[in-house]
Amino acid sequence: MQEKPLTIAAYAAGASLTAAALVYVFGPTYFLDDEAANPSRSTRKKGIVGLSNPANDCFINSVLQALAGLPELRMYLIRELHRRKLDGPALYQDIEAAVEEQKNKDGKPIPDWKLLGLQKGVITAGLKEVLDALNERPIYKKTISAQGFIRVVEEAFKTRVSRYQQDAQEFLQIVTERLDDEYHAGRKVRGRTRRKHAVAAANGSQLSLDAAKPTGELERSEETIKPKPAASQDLDAKLAAEQLLEPASERSNGNLEQTKSNAETNGDEDETDDESEAYTFPFEGKIESQIECSHCHFKPKPAASSFVTMTLNVPNHTSSTTLNACFDGMLKVEHIDDYRCDRCRLDHALDHTNRQLTKTSLTPEERSKLESDRSKIEQALHTDPEKPPPDVQLPDTSSAPKRRIARHMRIASFPRVLAIHLSRSVWDHTSSSSKNTAKVSFPERLPLGGLLDRKTYRLLSVVTHKGGHNSGHYETFRRQWLNAPYSTPNNMGREGIFSLQASPLPSPHLSAAPSPRLNARPSREPVAAPSPLRLDTPSSSSSSLRSRSRQQQQQQQPPFDAIPTPGLPDPPPGRKQSVISKAAENIGATVAGRKRKPQDRWWRISDDKVKESKTADVLGMQKEVYLLFYEMVGEGGD
Repeated sequence: MQEKPLTIAAYAAGASLTAAALVYVFGPTYFLDDEAANPSRSTRKKGIVGLSNPANDCFINSVLQALAGLPELRMYLIRELHRRKLDGPALYQDIEAAVEEQKNKDGKPIPDWKLLGLQKGVITAGLKEVLDALNERPIYKKTISAQGFIRVVEEAFKTRVSRYQQDAQEFLQIVTERLDDEYHAGRKVRGRTRRKHAVAAANGSQLSLDAAKPTGELERSEETIKPKPAASQDLDAKLAAEQLLEPASERSNGNLEQTKSNAETNGDEDETDDESEAYTFPFEGKIESQIECSHCHFKPKPAASSFVTMTLNVPNHTSSTTLNACFDGMLKVEHIDDYRCDRCRLDHALDHTNRQLTKTSLTPEERSKLESDRSKIEQALHTDPEKPPPDVQLPDTSSAPKRRIARHMRIASFPRVLAIHLSRSVWDHTSSSSKNTAKVSFPERLPLGGLLDRKTYRLLSVVTHKGGHNSGHYETFRRQWLNAPYSTPNNMGREGIFSLQASPLPSPHLSAAPSPRLNARPSREPVAAPSPLRLDTPSSSSSSLRSRSRQQQQQQQPPFDAIPTPGLPDPPPGRKQSVISKAAENIGATVAGRKRKPQDRWWRISDDKVKESKTADVLGMQKEVYLLFYEMVGEGGD
């Protein structure tokens, strides 16, 4: 009777060790993930990596902490640097083609050192390094320095980062524009390399075809004896390269004329899209500006411009506003007076020409010239009023009528990461600047676009500013986000593909028609009357095979109670379920069946402290909000 308490204590100790082993095998990061999801007082100080501020670097630290909380940006950096690593560093160090391209373009040429930095992607590599360090999950209070990334920026631009301006928006604009330039420079390098290899492959195939022709055919063919001109050879090589660059489905159709027209209409040939360029820079978007004449209702072609950050003006005539009102201020219809419409100018020129033709003192040559000009002006009005006939002398621009136009802007291409800058600068009549302290309410979920192209964004980071226009302090609110690649909330389990054992022998080829299958019987039972044949469809056969294999595995695998534990006595008889099996079921249900709630906690990051906040606290920073970072989500996605 005295050994029974010792037996129960030893058995409980073995059960706890086994439960800990199960957690380590099936959920190695379960406690870390659960700690991040349910922080307590003892774990709040070790949930994020901070940045030191040795020289008024709060405007730099706030931007880096905000960028570190954007999963789309981190995914882009991983893909871009991995692609550059696969291509090799030698591909991006050759700037001869880029220098030749700069010589052919008008404008100020880019220096060689800057072209080399753009192709190598120095800012991209430096930003990934500092963001990886900021996204580390420390187990103690940790602070790093951003001086390494600052030195990378200074070496890339060959200048010093000024600590006197202290404008977070300017620093964000510089970094994002440079990332966008490095992305397009890498695409141009890869596009030129693809076309070069395609032309070389086309020339090699042409040489092999010429060598395979018989001698008699070469003698009889006059075209093979006389060499083609150089321009014709270049055209053939270009067409062959275009055939190699287009998808296989288009090559099978043999639509060479359509491919040639697409190549001619493509403005930027260095950035040919293919499967390897499926991703883009997440901050890049496009805005289209459209105008309409109120007199003739002519709409010229919209002018498109790209952006990486969107600046919205905060109204200074009110004490409170909303983010949607700031968007309306930029995207609303604006009326402009004293504008000279292209179509109205051609109509004025046509009327002037008709009045000249009514004169009786015209010579036959002058009348013929005026009639020719009238026909050209009418043709331009019907085809493209923006392109007046070049050989027709139009009346002076000052005599053209002035019209009232309506202009509006729209987002033509939505970025995956929307960076919004709220401009709070106010200028008075004395040219002195001050800060607009109006409250701006912003939502957690931001819908943009029309009814047919609606996009939804979710707030992930916020940068606030406290102080005046010339001085102050920046802070960052960053959502506590658990990235999928770095968390393992669920184990693999024993269902699906993990329930089937791989066979060492190749599976036989099954016929399309379903074959009859007999019911399985144990071999030890006596042979009974033959059961009727059962016709199984392929789907039912596969499902029955999977269920049968799962039952066999469950029969072959011993229960937890049957596994002998060294140093522990046997469990007491008569108990149907031991402590070990109960603990295993409880842990499995907790690890595999737990459903996390949406993340409602944020990190409030400053130079001297890091503390937790909630979404309501973040949305309440309406007077200090300065930069907003939204990330696009899918339909109903979190």
